[in-house]
Amino acid sequence: MTALRLARIGLLISTILVGVTAVAGGAALIVGSLNPSLATVLSPPVEYLEGSPFNSYLAPGVILALVLGGLHLVVFVLVLRRHEWWVLAGAVAAFDALIWIFVQMVFIPFSFLQAFYFAFGLAEAGLVMLALGLLTPAKHHPVHRS
Repeated sequence: MTALRLARIGLLISTILVGVTAVAGGAALIVGSLNPSLATVLSPPVEYLEGSPFNSYLAPGVILALVLGGLHLVVFVLVLRRHEWWVLAGAVAAFDALIWIFVQMVFIPFSFLQAFYFAFGLAEAGLVMLALGLLTPAKHHPVHRS
C-alpha cells in the first residue's frame, strides 16, 4: 500500500468519525441547552462555562456541529472524490480539531473524549504529512533526488 493511499484511507476514516460524532455532540449540546430537563444528560454542567464568553451550551453546540463536524464531513467528501484540494482540506480539518480541543480545555476539565479527539487531530496532521511525502526517508524524498 502506498503512503498516499494509506493517507487517504486514514483521512476517510478519521474525518467521517470526527464529523459524525461532532455533529451528534453538537446536536446534544443544542438540545440540552434548549430543554433544561435534558441538560444533565446531554451536556456538561453549565458551571464549566464560567469565565467563558458563553452562558449556555447553545453556541458551543452550534460551533461544534457546524464548524468541527461540518468541516470534517466536507473534507470526507473531498478526500472520497480525490478532489485536488483534499490534502489542504485535511490539514484544515486537523488544525480545526486541535484548536477546538485546545480552546475546550481552557474551560472544561480534562476528559477522555478530549484526549481521544486530540489524538484524532494529531493523526489527521500526520496523515496530511504522509500524503505530502514529508514522512518518507530523506533518500527517497523527491527533494533529495538528482
